[in-house]
Amino acid sequence: MTGQNNHDPLQGVTLKMILSELVGQHGWEEMGRNIEIRCFTHDPSIQSSLKFLRRTPWARDKVEEMYLRGKLNDLS
Repeated sequence: MTGQNNHDPLQGVTLKMILSELVGQHGWEEMGRNIEIRCFTHDPSIQSSLKFLRRTPWARDKVEEMYLRGKLNDLS
């Protein structure tokens, strides 16, 4: 059926883009407070975090949720 809106808000957005934007906005310390995972709290880096998030679906879901909440707040 045409006219349906099945737009995925994360379509075309990579995990690296999401993580880089969140770290730029919030910093590693706040990221670690919001999502308690070691890769955000102990010697954090984009590369180590990407490696962990790609292997850990529940953590990736939390990062994506944080990103989407920020986008929704930007719209209001």
